[in-house]
Amino acid sequence: MYLSSRDRSQGGLSSGHFFAANRWAHVISPAARGIAAGLDAFRAGVAELVDALDLGSSDESCGGSSPSARTKRLQRLHDEFLENLGPRRGRGFAEPTDVRPQGSPSNRLTLPRPLGPRQKRKKIDTMQVTETLNEGLKHEFKISVPASDLDAKAGAKLVDLKDKVRLNGFRPGKVPVAHLKKIYGRSVMAETIDQTISDTNRQIFEDRGFRLAGEPKITMPTEKDQVEELLSGKTDLTYTVAIEVVPQIQLADFKSFSVEKPVVDVSDADVDDAIKRIAEGSRPYSAKTEGAAEKGDRVTISFKGTINGEAFEGGTGEGIQVVIGAGQFIPGFEEQLIGIGTGETRTLKVGFPKNYLNDKLAGQPAEFETTATLIEAPGEATIDDEFAKTLGLESLDKLKEAARERLTAEFAGATRQKVKRALLDRLDESHKFEAPPSLVAEEFNLMWNSIKAEMDSTGKSFADENTTEDAAKEEYQKIADRRVRLGLVLSEIGEKNKITVTDDEVSRAVIERARQMPGREKEVWDYYRSNAQALAQLRAPIYEDKVVDFVLELANVTEKKVSKDELFKDEDAEQTAA
Repeated sequence: MYLSSRDRSQGGLSSGHFFAANRWAHVISPAARGIAAGLDAFRAGVAELVDALDLGSSDESCGGSSPSARTKRLQRLHDEFLENLGPRRGRGFAEPTDVRPQGSPSNRLTLPRPLGPRQKRKKIDTMQVTETLNEGLKHEFKISVPASDLDAKAGAKLVDLKDKVRLNGFRPGKVPVAHLKKIYGRSVMAETIDQTISDTNRQIFEDRGFRLAGEPKITMPTEKDQVEELLSGKTDLTYTVAIEVVPQIQLADFKSFSVEKPVVDVSDADVDDAIKRIAEGSRPYSAKTEGAAEKGDRVTISFKGTINGEAFEGGTGEGIQVVIGAGQFIPGFEEQLIGIGTGETRTLKVGFPKNYLNDKLAGQPAEFETTATLIEAPGEATIDDEFAKTLGLESLDKLKEAARERLTAEFAGATRQKVKRALLDRLDESHKFEAPPSLVAEEFNLMWNSIKAEMDSTGKSFADENTTEDAAKEEYQKIADRRVRLGLVLSEIGEKNKITVTDDEVSRAVIERARQMPGREKEVWDYYRSNAQALAQLRAPIYEDKVVDFVLELANVTEKKVSKDELFKDEDAEQTAA
């Protein structure tokens, strides 16, 4: 039914609601988490080169382009090269002799692995590298690779093609290189330039010990004549690459850290209170013989909804039970049922929230002609063995055991969050350095967009929160900086101590997610198997927790008995601030 608040809060697979990482569940920025999980930010691509090479493309751009457009252009270039190796109608090509074997699909979840240790590559001695910018974490280089180097590499690729293509009129492996160059020269040179830029960039960064905070920005010649000369091997390859690096981080002595661990024992009173709350949710209702509906009463209603006088899909219901004050329906609906009598009809005027799941109804004012057919008052549930059996347990004692176990786990989780927060505060205090501005900006924008969306959906303003937009921006800018720095610190700790996340650990996390979606387990499993970003979101917090545990093993952790109220004090505020 469209009015359900539960429906409003849930999204399908396409919306990403379930699979998206809870941004308040961790205090590390998503961008920095990517580095912390071993997903190195290095991307030595040649996006701008491909922009220049693909001059006939409608996506042509001289100053850069969207990642999707760049990827498509690069793919087209590679597809053209590979296609030339295979048969073409009317060209007399036979099947290529070099065919990649195709294995059968694996039933095992294939996980993208983090980049391993940087591989040693053949040193490029003849290139010229000039550093044109060195300001803080920002660097820029101008690189020139002789045309003779490109020609030699392209020639080697063409020689390699001799054994991979068959042309009419030539014996296998006997096609002259000059003939191959005439047919494939442009594509081979493009691929050579692609690989040369990748290798050159990697060598420059490795020689200087750089860890990149984001993708390099590569600027290439874009004039058609320049590109043609480059592809024909008549000119040197000259380009610039601008980068932002992760700073060197000097880790603190974790053995000097002192962390307080608040602990709470589960009391019998806590268990009794928990069971009482369960009983309140399972209490019986009996029909009211007189009197109007009150808060807490269950009202059976029938309704017909309209927007601007027109009925809408899902706006009609018969025999629907509503517990007044339970928050099952959109805001304002249940409150207007207070005072209604059996058989009475009212017109309830409400508004659908701006973030309502159904876009056609979101933000729309609506009227519901509502009739109460039955009003019931809540009774008291008797807490005994029979009550426990209604919950699937053998006896009241078993119910108490189950309640104690759940409370113990709940308290342990709260303790874990307190300890983790305290440790991260200590790490923050001990590691002050300039965070990469691009990562901070990315993190700030993620938070700020989320805040603005929430304010738009709730109708709240900065004044309602006793602040101004400028003050809020300043506060969240500091939070973004903290998040990025903590992510980089955890990355450094994990890298230096060889902390990793295994495929089995990620697979177990996927299985746990699937269990939370009964009946849709295969859908969840397939979603993660085909979505590398979702897997990265799953892997990152596992890595984060493993690094935190490593530091806690070295730190001096002392337990302190506290009350339940102390344990949960300001929990919501702390999660928001984190």
